[in-house]
Amino acid sequence: MNNHFTLTINDDNGVRQFKLHQIIKKSILYILLFGGAVTLIAVGTILYLNHAVDAIDKKRQTMQRAYMLQKEKTQQLDDSIKQANLSLEEKKIKLDEVSKTLSEIETLIGLAPQEEMTLEQRADITKLNSEHMATLMQFIPSGFPIENSGITSGFGYRVHPTLNTREFHGGVDLRANIDTPVHATADGIVEWSGFHQKSGYGNLIILQHNYGFRSYFGHLNKIVVESGKFVKKGDLIAYSGNTGMSSGPHLHYEIRFVQRAVDSLGFLEWNVKNYKEIFKKEKQIPWQSLINATAHIKVPKPTQAPQLSQLALQSQE
Repeated sequence: MNNHFTLTINDDNGVRQFKLHQIIKKSILYILLFGGAVTLIAVGTILYLNHAVDAIDKKRQTMQRAYMLQKEKTQQLDDSIKQANLSLEEKKIKLDEVSKTLSEIETLIGLAPQEEMTLEQRADITKLNSEHMATLMQFIPSGFPIENSGITSGFGYRVHPTLNTREFHGGVDLRANIDTPVHATADGIVEWSGFHQKSGYGNLIILQHNYGFRSYFGHLNKIVVESGKFVKKGDLIAYSGNTGMSSGPHLHYEIRFVQRAVDSLGFLEWNVKNYKEIFKKEKQIPWQSLINATAHIKVPKPTQAPQLSQLALQSQE
């Protein structure tokens, strides 16, 4: 039995032969097979690892894009939060300003809100009181009928300027040149328009207002409204003069409640800033009863009468 094999090597030095044992032959063959197997495994492993690396790289890129997108969204969210905070801060400042303004209005109309009241509740109550205030000042004489140039004679007993006797003066005399525009101080109907012989007021207008009030405008030079006509607060009704028992140009202005003369000075100075003062000064009028009776009445669009200086300019034009 032949247990050898011959290995022939041919080179520049000639041909050489080596006899190897069969076991060595098998060992070399096994080594070659093992090396081939290792090589195949190595190649397969490398290919698998390359594929795994590619997959990981793709996942990394996907995660990177997702991270960048999330980062962008986070930045947008941060910007939105900052903008919302700025907006909230601006609104807070505005609410503080509104609350301060509301407090000033509440002070003017004599409200004392409770601490637990919300701003909306305070605004609702203020609106109701403001609407009621506007209603009363629309229907009850308030403010000057002419541009205020001073008062020459007040309410009460005095020596009559033409009769030289002690007489009761039921109104106030307002300093005014001839043809100074005269305006209604509240909504009403013209009860009298013309010359009034008995009173000594000369050319006289009497306006009948709601709730028992009347206003008198005496010594007029020219009347521009007729009896029976309705007038609004601020409407031009006449021009001042010196007619009747008058010692000089002026406007006699008088307010009566249920045919009884009351001091007109408080009504001349009556406005939203001193709204409640007249209730204390004028005791002859049952204010609380009047307020209770008119609490449900609201004027949708109260007259926004311009300043009398502007009215005078418009009348001249």
